[in-house]
Amino acid sequence: MQITDKTAVSIHYTLTNDSGEQLDSSRGEEPLLYLHGAGNIIPGLEHALTGKSVGDKFNVTIAPDQAYGELSPDMVQVVSKRMFDGMDLEIGMQFHADVSHGSGIITITEINGDDVTVDGNHPLAGETLIFDVEVMDVRPASADELAHGHVHGAGCQH
Repeated sequence: MQITDKTAVSIHYTLTNDSGEQLDSSRGEEPLLYLHGAGNIIPGLEHALTGKSVGDKFNVTIAPDQAYGELSPDMVQVVSKRMFDGMDLEIGMQFHADVSHGSGIITITEINGDDVTVDGNHPLAGETLIFDVEVMDVRPASADELAHGHVHGAGCQH
């Protein structure tokens, strides 16, 4: 069976950046399960998987605009340390926050006295990503999976 919209897909992958640094991998763990066509993975990887079958192995390079987007200077701002309610802050700390376009993760990138620079860009924004992928399983998605917009794997509860 080939990967098309409305299929439940299982893949193993290793993700590196264009410097060769490994950023993530499913190998040695459970494969990634997702519902193809539901926007559950980045567009460039979903496009590359379309038409593949169980056992296919391939590498794909994905530009930022088909991954997590370009870096947006509008997503970086300086806020008062008081906004963090007396917390001990460190560069690299991440928080879930409500932002102008919804909610997301912000990362502290600089602390200068009472000024804290936070970055709302995805940590992989601006990165060219290289995926080494192996398709492990492809099956028709169930009606429940289609209704919920994601694959129901082990331990999934609704």
